Amino acid sequence: MSTAIVVGSGPNGLAAAVFLAREGVEVTVLEAADTIGGGTRTSELTPGLLHDHCSATHPMAVGSPFLRGLDLARHGLRWCLPEIDCAHPLDSGAAGVLHRSVAETADGLGERDGRRWRRVFGPLAEGYDALAEDIMRPLTQLPRHPLRLAAFGPQALLPADAVARLWRSETARALFAGVAAHAFRPFHRPASAAVGLTIIAAGHRHGWPVAAGGSRAIGDALAALLTEFGGRIETGVRVRSPADLPPADAVLFDLAPRAVADILGDRLPGRVARAYRRYRHGPGAFKVDFAVQGGVPWTNEAARRAGTVHLGGRYEEVAAAERAVHAGRLPERPFVLVGQQYLADPLRSKGDVHPVWTYAHVPHGYDGDATEAVVAQIERFAPGFRERVLDLAVRSPAGFASYNPNYVGGDVVAGANTARQLVLRPRAALDPYSTGVPGMYICSAATPPGAGAHGMCGANAAASALRRLR
Repeated sequence: MSTAIVVGSGPNGLAAAVFLAREGVEVTVLEAADTIGGGTRTSELTPGLLHDHCSATHPMAVGSPFLRGLDLARHGLRWCLPEIDCAHPLDSGAAGVLHRSVAETADGLGERDGRRWRRVFGPLAEGYDALAEDIMRPLTQLPRHPLRLAAFGPQALLPADAVARLWRSETARALFAGVAAHAFRPFHRPASAAVGLTIIAAGHRHGWPVAAGGSRAIGDALAALLTEFGGRIETGVRVRSPADLPPADAVLFDLAPRAVADILGDRLPGRVARAYRRYRHGPGAFKVDFAVQGGVPWTNEAARRAGTVHLGGRYEEVAAAERAVHAGRLPERPFVLVGQQYLADPLRSKGDVHPVWTYAHVPHGYDGDATEAVVAQIERFAPGFRERVLDLAVRSPAGFASYNPNYVGGDVVAGANTARQLVLRPRAALDPYSTGVPGMYICSAATPPGAGAHGMCGANAAASALRRLR
């Protein structure tokens, strides 16, 4: 029987382990922390309330080609959908509102902008599952659906600024801006539209669900399935060098490229070591989790029913904030994401006290305190919020890097989404998962297709490893 070691138990590490164990490989996962899950951990960051530590809402995971092929519901994973996927309030009191339905979303944007929303996202949503089979694999591989990929590619390569010009109303432009900002990329840069287009299309196809009981349910379900296939997980085991690895036919690292370079040292070919050490990380996240009496008193009614709320005002303001953060400056009003997971999963709350998940985009490695900036952005669209806060927990970029070393400088998407790194990450290679050391692979979110709890980086890397094992 072939053997494999997976270093790291984030969703990609666990997905890689499940993929290999299902094929009869004897797999052991080594996790440095005391608990599994990486970016999908959940705990009581404030007493009695369940808070997701990082990844919280999962439009990319629910539609993952790999996860959908596993019976994770049998191991406790249940997806819960909010009434409204996302709202982007404006100072006027209006809001751009994203529903799972393309038609319902378009109807809220007016006749002209609604027509254009349907034109852009109708075909993308309808063909999303087929498209995902290509965009969630390395783009260096032959596409399975070349016509769909050819139709999507030119749009994805555009700057977000160019796509936003399709819409005239402030609500439509702001709605797109909030989702495009998930890329942590200035809107005038090439391919900055790709992430926004993909997430919106995924949401229109599958919704923006949360995992019942917290995002930890994703890791717990994968771990249970791995055990069923005969795999093992060891926590509290830190790998610092090849000497720390048990003998195995294959080793997969769910780690940042530089960490892989540090572990393998001189064993890495020089060109690979240089590429891993040059790998670029993006801006950071500054997270504040709140315990809120009665929920957030949003002025806009749709925001009160939305699982996710984007705070940044008009399109131009969000664009300016992202430019500033990318240039190393914290804007007075940073872009803030708010998660109200309890609306879809009420068991996270305690009576009328609810967990509210937020983070602001901040410069890479930002060492200041952005708590007040986050509170001010919420208060801007929900006057009276301060008075409802009973408790809070803060995680800075340094805190993120300590919590999960893959989040270098607080970069929770595990790599700058430059045009090059969207296509060629972590290096230019026909097999981006190969480290160049026989039998050793990288499977973290620094590999295609990038960030998210979808497990596809791990599954793709495991497929590469399995080809060699066979």
